[in-house]
Parts: sequence; structure tokens; C-alpha cells
Amino acid sequence: MADTQQVDSKEAARAERRAAGLAKEIGAFARAHGGAEGQIAYIGHEGTRIVLVGEDGAWGDLVAPTYAVAQSAVEKAGITVHEDFDGDFAAKVKTGPYEWTRMAGIQIGGPSNG
Repeated sequence: MADTQQVDSKEAARAERRAAGLAKEIGAFARAHGGAEGQIAYIGHEGTRIVLVGEDGAWGDLVAPTYAVAQSAVEKAGITVHEDFDGDFAAKVKTGPYEWTRMAGIQIGGPSNG
């Protein structure tokens, strides 16, 4: 039983370090873009995606190993988190030519960016 507690303790410490690292990245994004809001989405075995949208319309994402780590990271960073990526939140995202050609290239054989 002591071995299980030691493993759980190590896993908890690892998760805490990962959440702190992600919170630091979220904070840096927020400072660079006049603030930020986010949305957390489970993406399966790969982990949980944290989508960030800056006040200037810039966007990016990070992947956490678990939903709990993602939740802890956004709480530590102190950003507003939305349940869904729609409505007014989604409307804040600004896309440019790069995103549009990438979307076209991926979806319908549009021009590549490579």
C-alpha cells in the first residue's frame, strides 16, 4: 500500500508541475495579447486541449495530459473559461490569409503553405 501512495504522490506532483507550466504559458499568451479567455475540450487519449483567444483576436492552443491538469492550469492562470467555443467567444477570433489557405488546403485541396 505504501508503494501505491508513493506512486500516487509522484503522479500528483508531476500533474501539479505540468499545470504550473501550462499556467505560465497561458499567462505569457495573455500578457502578449492584452488578456485571454479560454475553452477546455477533451480530445481523447491524447489529452485535453486548451484553446486561448487573446483580447486582440490572436488565438492558440495548448494540450494538457488530462482534463484535471487543464482545469488546474486555467485556474492558476486566472483566465475566463467558456463552456463552449461558440457565440461571442468564437467571434473574437481573428483569422488571416494563413489560416484560410491552411483550412482550404486541408479541407478541399487548396493551396499549400509549405
